[in-house]
Amino acid sequence: MMVVCVGDENTRFDREYYATQHLALAMECWGQYGLESAEAFYPAGNGDGWLSIGVYRFRETSDIDVALASPETELVMADVKRFTDATVVMRSLFTPL
Repeated sequence: MMVVCVGDENTRFDREYYATQHLALAMECWGQYGLESAEAFYPAGNGDGWLSIGVYRFRETSDIDVALASPETELVMADVKRFTDATVVMRSLFTPL
């Protein structure tokens, strides 16, 4: 699963918190549902457009829906305000070509 935060140069985004704290929380909350790894990537540029790209790798595609429907998702989502005030977050699933 890929999660993208979108904003501009005025959008607050704490890369350090996201990479060290938020992704660790996601692993703690969703590991039991098949999350195997979580990584942060940041596009080059001046901060206009995509601010971050989070790649969350689950054991099976079906595990994503189970994790997102879990009670732990509330903790993961509540943590977002600690690292960004981005209002647009896009989520995408990778599918084989």
